[in-house]
Amino acid sequence: MIRSSRWGGNRLTIQNVPAGRYTVLLYVWEDNNPETYSVSVNGREVLRGYNSGRTGHWERLGPWAADVSDGKLEITSRGGAANFSGLEIWRGEYDGGRPVEIAAEDIEFFERRVRPVLVQHCYECHSQDSDEVQGDLLLDSRPTTLRGGVTGPAVVPGDVENSLLIKAVRYHDDLQMPPDYQLAKQEIEDLETWVRRGAPDPRRTATKISRKRIDVAKAREFWSFRPIADPAVPTVEDAGWAKSDVDRFILAELRRRDLQPLAMADKRTLIRRATFDLTGLPPTPEEVAAFEADSSPDAFARVVDRLLDSRHYGERWGRHWMDLVRYADTAGDNSDYPIPQVYRYRNYIIDSFNADKPYDQFLREQIAGDLLPAANDQQRNEQTIATGYIAISRRFGSIIDGYPQHLTIEDTLDNIGRTVLGLTLTCSRCHDHKFDPLTIDDYYGLYGIFASTRYPFPGIELDKKPRDFVPLLNDGKPGKELAYAVVDHQPADAAIQIRGEPTKPGELVPRKFPDVLGGQTLTDEQAAHSGRLQLAQWLTDPANPLTARVMVNRIWQYHFGAGLVKTPSDFGSRGQSPTHPELLDWLASRFVEDGWSIKRMHRRLMLTRVYQLASSIDESDAAQLAAAERAQAIDPTNDWHWRFNRQRLDAESLRDALLAVSGTLDDSVMNEPHPFPPVDKWQFTQHHPFRESYDSQRRSVYLMTARLNARSFFTMFDGADRNASTPRRDSSVTTLQSLYLLNDAFVHEQAQRFAERLIRDVPNDEAARLTRAWMLSVARPPNDDERKAADAWLARVRDQLQMSESNAADVELHAWTSLTRVLLRTNEFLYVD
Repeated sequence: MIRSSRWGGNRLTIQNVPAGRYTVLLYVWEDNNPETYSVSVNGREVLRGYNSGRTGHWERLGPWAADVSDGKLEITSRGGAANFSGLEIWRGEYDGGRPVEIAAEDIEFFERRVRPVLVQHCYECHSQDSDEVQGDLLLDSRPTTLRGGVTGPAVVPGDVENSLLIKAVRYHDDLQMPPDYQLAKQEIEDLETWVRRGAPDPRRTATKISRKRIDVAKAREFWSFRPIADPAVPTVEDAGWAKSDVDRFILAELRRRDLQPLAMADKRTLIRRATFDLTGLPPTPEEVAAFEADSSPDAFARVVDRLLDSRHYGERWGRHWMDLVRYADTAGDNSDYPIPQVYRYRNYIIDSFNADKPYDQFLREQIAGDLLPAANDQQRNEQTIATGYIAISRRFGSIIDGYPQHLTIEDTLDNIGRTVLGLTLTCSRCHDHKFDPLTIDDYYGLYGIFASTRYPFPGIELDKKPRDFVPLLNDGKPGKELAYAVVDHQPADAAIQIRGEPTKPGELVPRKFPDVLGGQTLTDEQAAHSGRLQLAQWLTDPANPLTARVMVNRIWQYHFGAGLVKTPSDFGSRGQSPTHPELLDWLASRFVEDGWSIKRMHRRLMLTRVYQLASSIDESDAAQLAAAERAQAIDPTNDWHWRFNRQRLDAESLRDALLAVSGTLDDSVMNEPHPFPPVDKWQFTQHHPFRESYDSQRRSVYLMTARLNARSFFTMFDGADRNASTPRRDSSVTTLQSLYLLNDAFVHEQAQRFAERLIRDVPNDEAARLTRAWMLSVARPPNDDERKAADAWLARVRDQLQMSESNAADVELHAWTSLTRVLLRTNEFLYVD
């Protein structure tokens, strides 16, 4: 690598450069007025119409390829005055070192939305496999894409308008690619999004289309593909610290790293933690008082059992599952047609968690409930409704003839792969998986199962009539009850789609399961049906190394804030390895041994010391403070669980807590559809899609969820993606969130209702009223400083209000409302310790 730094001028020449191909990176500076110019390398224009931007602004341009044969490399500019302030020359192909690491979500976006477009529409003329490369442009690696061809770089990361690839696919001028047809609107938008995000691209070298053979035996040595072990529980010196075998696994790692765990959380912290954790609601003051008064050794165990028996448990943990399966009440097509019957699937999820339905049965019913035996009509209906999991796969576009069913099936496979197996199956749709031992045959072996399944049709803009919904058996109610569900349909194997294009069929692939996980192929008898039943049985076979591991990791994550595997939906080579692999396998073994009971796993985890640790310390204790500071320095991300992770309330819990504290929450079960307009009135189009919201005071899990029209509250507070699986919620802290809690009418209303409740509950004792305000909002009484501050605040507000308000009751309400607005914005209300 050669570096040169100099200032000014429109020409920069480097002499005595050895012959060969180089990559050039140019640094430019603007210290005066913005200039617009073009840049050439050895006479070849590589950048046209660059604007230098604001004063005091420098930028790195490139990378560009240059062939040197005469020992000279020359950079020139035309147009405005360019200030060349630095130059890097790298021998060979080099992408400028950016990005060194690519975020997992960016890789996922590239693999699902960008690479298939490039493979299908561009590689024929612009890859190393091309018979004749057009325009000296190769699009099959990141370096060659950034280098570009004879007209310049194909992509300028972050700059959509100056990326030639985007100009070409937009068809706005003479530069039009592909030359014979324009890409679909969604494909163009995906490419624009990719460039806008910085063109993240994991392809370091050119991709060959030719097939490779996967060494299945070697692939099965990877940690997540190995059979689940049942490791011995470690022996630890401080046996008195551990409450359970889980603690022994954790303590062994803490001792290995010389980390000192924090002390136990106090009872008020613990019951608030557990109540939000299992029900998504705050504990009542009465529940807190009862727990504090219970001095028995199993007091917390009784709290956990009570919460698990609450029907609110299913609403909370059902919402976790709804995140994973991208639940919505609309179809997701351009018009976003509503689905009145899909609420039955939502309630099936909630009821299943409340009943502690074994997880393996829960999965089998969702994959193949219509094919399972049933003891009675009620069970048959329930199992049919369960297949709503497949039925809610996203719909696309607005046409009926030539509907892109392959995209809906891709969405199904993507969700099963991520949610159940922790694998990115759809990265094998166009080619063998680039990172994991999954082949294109594996993908189409599974694809055929769902191509042999009839999905319900919710209606779209050009064909508004819903059809193929599954009738439920007569339950004594008048009229026909329907479920948004699936059934078997014309079983057949699927052909590989060349470059992911269904109009270009290749070799037929028998329905089967991935080779690395056994590779079983359907028998002739089984192939007479779709294969969903066999898929359901294979997924829930205790010998499957992934299903139990993935689920216990999710349960751990929801309890502790992060999983033992930090990438909960990617157990492949691009995901992270487990921090505690023996503990993960031990938990997976116990999960299966306990009959796949999720509630037993809750008890196993929550009754540990590690779950009951404090999240912070009393800083007045010098010894504790020193130990905590040392642990923070060694393990700042708390991978080894020396403390409990403080967690912000998720969007649903925050909304529900506001309603619960104010006393306005409608906690009834919703057993009816949303008030959608009658089907014969549906006139939704892509220009006027369905946009209703149907607000209510019910728990957030029962609110109508549209795929295209997100509720602003849930977007603001990091709610789940309605169009893709959400394995873990983000937890952002933004100014907009603070402004919302300060100014929004909904929050103001709940604060006023909270004040009204306090005045009603404690009419004559202000000290007791303050205590109740704190107990309702943060599950503890105010300390002396808080009580003094609240008294002073109320007195000052009353004095101000009495100058303009004569009604004493109104003065009191407004004064207390001003206080409750403060309480509902505190970190202590918003976070769980």
